[in-house]
Amino acid sequence: MSFTATVPWPTLKRSLVAILRGIGPDEIEPAVATLMEAGFEAIEIPLNSPDAFRSIALAARLGSADHFIGAGTVLDVESVDRLAEAGGRLLVSPNVDAQVLRRAGEHGMVTMPGVFTPTEAFAALAAGASALKFFPAIVLGPAGVSAIKAVLPKDREIGVVGGVSERDFEAFSKVGVRTFGLGSSLYKPGMTAGDIRERADAAVLLYDRIFDLG
Repeated sequence: MSFTATVPWPTLKRSLVAILRGIGPDEIEPAVATLMEAGFEAIEIPLNSPDAFRSIALAARLGSADHFIGAGTVLDVESVDRLAEAGGRLLVSPNVDAQVLRRAGEHGMVTMPGVFTPTEAFAALAAGASALKFFPAIVLGPAGVSAIKAVLPKDREIGVVGGVSERDFEAFSKVGVRTFGLGSSLYKPGMTAGDIRERADAAVLLYDRIFDLG
């Protein structure tokens, strides 16, 4: 069976998604600028963060055509429309909701819904998902992801999120994963731009080494 993504996953130099859960509008611009300088091209601001749509709008203005700024924890169609109004280009969700994915596709957004089983993965593909987010990846581990990945279309991007840090890059790379969502290992509310830069640089350095981007 063949599945076509509504919007294909973009070609990124580093397929790293920075997850800024809990960030507020007063912190967003220095944090996003720092991450972009470090080499992050995809940034997710979960909607359960304070005034998230305002933060997304501020972040989107900092990015270029090569950056994908958007929202995480997107659970309904109304939020998809608000994300589009804020200038978001990336939609991440913890679950598979066909209406949410299709509406995002209508707006031209890249989508990455959360899946944990083959049933969920194929439902997401049928709804036109750009990529699949195995979540929580720390529970599945590389062996679990590899087992499910074996039955999925070979051309579909697979990402791992949930309890994952740069320390997991190598293990997951061995089962063909190159997309990682980094949350608390990269950012926690109250961190300074310097704190973020230190963690971002460490993640980028290790990613580049493992995926031979030097």
